[in-house]
Amino acid sequence: MEKWGADLYGDPCAGCGFNWSLTPEEAIRIVTGLPARYRELLDGYTGHERHPELAWNPAAYISHVVDNLRHWAEGLAGARLSEATDILGYDPDLLAQARHYNDIAPAAALWSLERAVSAWSASVTAALRHGVVLRHDARGPQRAQDVARNNAHDGYHHAWDIERILDFAGPAIFSPGAS
Repeated sequence: MEKWGADLYGDPCAGCGFNWSLTPEEAIRIVTGLPARYRELLDGYTGHERHPELAWNPAAYISHVVDNLRHWAEGLAGARLSEATDILGYDPDLLAQARHYNDIAPAAALWSLERAVSAWSASVTAALRHGVVLRHDARGPQRAQDVARNNAHDGYHHAWDIERILDFAGPAIFSPGAS
């Protein structure tokens, strides 16, 4: 089995400080807060800033979170609605290449995130009520609460990545609402 969650990242996460003992409801609150959090982080930035140690820019990290939330929401919905419990992993770097993450307009990535979060929240909430358990090809059984925590960590961790990028870039240089 592939190491994942606290086994892979530590508890708390060695990078971002995410605490894995949170409840599924707390995980849902983290995910539903991501659009506002990311919007706040990007205020005054282009969203295309770079960090020499990271392959993706802020818009790319947001796009990755979008795709990850959609993937898991779809898997949970498939299990709940049709008992299709098998879920396959994917290579996020190949998906980033295919979708050209670093070229996506940050405003479009944020727009997409709002919609993905809404669908994810509905899917996770229903899956928790129904006790859904997915069978991941590399991680084994993934209960709805595991998915909620894993996805909350993904969004939380990538906010930390975006913060690192923006700290490296320096102070915000413009205000999107300024004329």
